Amino acid sequence: MIKIKIPAGQELTLEHLVLDYNGTLAVDGHLKPHVREKLNFLAQDLTIHIITADTFGICAAECEGIPCTLQLLDNSCPGGPQKENFIQTLGPSKVVAVGNGANDRQMLASAALGIAVLGDEGTCAKCLIDADVMVRNILDALDLLIHPKRLVATLRQ
Repeated sequence: MIKIKIPAGQELTLEHLVLDYNGTLAVDGHLKPHVREKLNFLAQDLTIHIITADTFGICAAECEGIPCTLQLLDNSCPGGPQKENFIQTLGPSKVVAVGNGANDRQMLASAALGIAVLGDEGTCAKCLIDADVMVRNILDALDLLIHPKRLVATLRQ
């Protein structure tokens, strides 16, 4: 669990980290460098969930060795509502969500803390409206959770 007190704001008590895979953690299906190490470190404090349509079919192999649950989306249905429903099952007040695509918007908006990532594949502009924070890349997003006082500086009122 990670607790973050935001001055003149709320206290976040985060238990779950929900991450989009392609475009957020990975490029062209392959995990970005150094992501594995940071996720393994964060797994000491958060339950990690990776949610994906697994476009390239290699997500499970790429995430081997990361203590996480892998949530596969039903490709016959829109991904946005599926991701939001998953957040709801965990209890949104305990979730930090990280994503970059149009199908991440609802997930970012419903989580206690939504982080939009501007990665190699870009970011859906509407994600910026639904996120609480935007960062340059996934490593910056994970570092916000490893060093939560950075979030205090960004989110204080």
